[in-house]
Amino acid sequence: MSNKATSFIAKSTVKAADLEHRRKINFNIGKYNAVVPQGKLQFDQLTVARERAKNTKWRAIEHLDNYLEHFEKQIAARGAKVLWAENTQQALDEIGKICKEKNCKTLVKSKSMVTEEIHLNKFLEEQGIESVETDLGEYIQQLDGEAPYHIVTPAMHKSKEDVARLFADKLGVPNGLTPEELTQIARIKLREKYISAEVGVTGANFIIADIGAIAVTENEGNGRLSCAFPKTHIVVVGIEKVIPSLNDLSLFWPLLSTFGTGQKVTVYNTIIAGPRQPNETDGPEEMYVILLDNGRTNLLKDAATREALYCIRCGACLNACPVYKNIGGHSYETTYSGPIGSVITPHLSGMKEYKHLSYASSLCGNCTEVCPVRINLHELLLENRHESVVEGDSSLAERVAWKAWKTASLNRSMMNMGNGKLKNKIVNKIFKGWVAQRTELEFSDKTFNQMWKEKNHD
Repeated sequence: MSNKATSFIAKSTVKAADLEHRRKINFNIGKYNAVVPQGKLQFDQLTVARERAKNTKWRAIEHLDNYLEHFEKQIAARGAKVLWAENTQQALDEIGKICKEKNCKTLVKSKSMVTEEIHLNKFLEEQGIESVETDLGEYIQQLDGEAPYHIVTPAMHKSKEDVARLFADKLGVPNGLTPEELTQIARIKLREKYISAEVGVTGANFIIADIGAIAVTENEGNGRLSCAFPKTHIVVVGIEKVIPSLNDLSLFWPLLSTFGTGQKVTVYNTIIAGPRQPNETDGPEEMYVILLDNGRTNLLKDAATREALYCIRCGACLNACPVYKNIGGHSYETTYSGPIGSVITPHLSGMKEYKHLSYASSLCGNCTEVCPVRINLHELLLENRHESVVEGDSSLAERVAWKAWKTASLNRSMMNMGNGKLKNKIVNKIFKGWVAQRTELEFSDKTFNQMWKEKNHD
């Protein structure tokens, strides 16, 4: 068992028994579940819309190289610089080089799970650069020294009382403030950072290939401020975020907002097609787009798991997953948690270290049911399990046990051997890992053959 697996089991065991955590997460997900059905009403034919979105992402991923190259050509023509990063280190090196050239002391950051993936904040801190999260949820998590808990709502596991205590402890404000008062305090603190920052970093919800632009959708406006106030704007985005055309946004933006937050459309929707042009008064002087691979081509080359790249990061599968709702986002110890994280992380970070995530599932299929682009997530979890065995990442004892089980299950005479009590004793003593968290297996006193013969008097 890998160190990551051992840590996962330990953390998830503790969190699953934490009733206060369960109360908070069920409360917050309950609010999400209440509004999503209302958002879905905007679609006359929701299934058709989801299928169309899946087909569009299929086309984008199948022709990813062409779309990325066209995007680069289009946005570069308007003065943006496109940089290709094969891995985390290359992305960090490029960002470090830009920050050094701009003599950056303060950097503001918004709307980017990818920068969590490459641990940008830690890197900048080592360079003596202050990196400030400007999305409220991310800002709360940064103050608390925690990674995001959820793809869409980073502080989902915290109550308003938790946030009030955190602000009082870290910012010296009175305890017990209302959510509105806490938001105003964060706004005042962050506005100072926008003005003083030399560099702004954002992610992108979508890369628009035909016009050469990125699309950002948000509810707070911090993404706009992070890219417009500083003189230099850096976009860090995974290569899978491509959509073929600007026209596709009319489908993807409503789908993302509905399945992400239950809204018809989010408050701020922005298309950024380069740095400030000669005839414009607002925007950064320079814009860089870092296209990050970081293991995504591992998924791309595998036809069986490629559709995981269709994900638009709405977080719906996390909210639907019974495992996630019990063990929480931090137990996964990955950037992307829940069902989608369990599918992609072994390919992004190594099957040997992260194969256990694909087993942290009930395989109920609820994640597949709620996915706006109809990714067959539960089937991909099974595919990961299969790949881990094929690659030799299972123990000898595990392989022998399943081989014996398969042999016996396919042999009627072996299944008929012995009585139920003897089988129960043998199986429950051998498969200790199964009964550690579950009730013991219990065989019938009579075999199927015996019952058949008795019923038919043969």
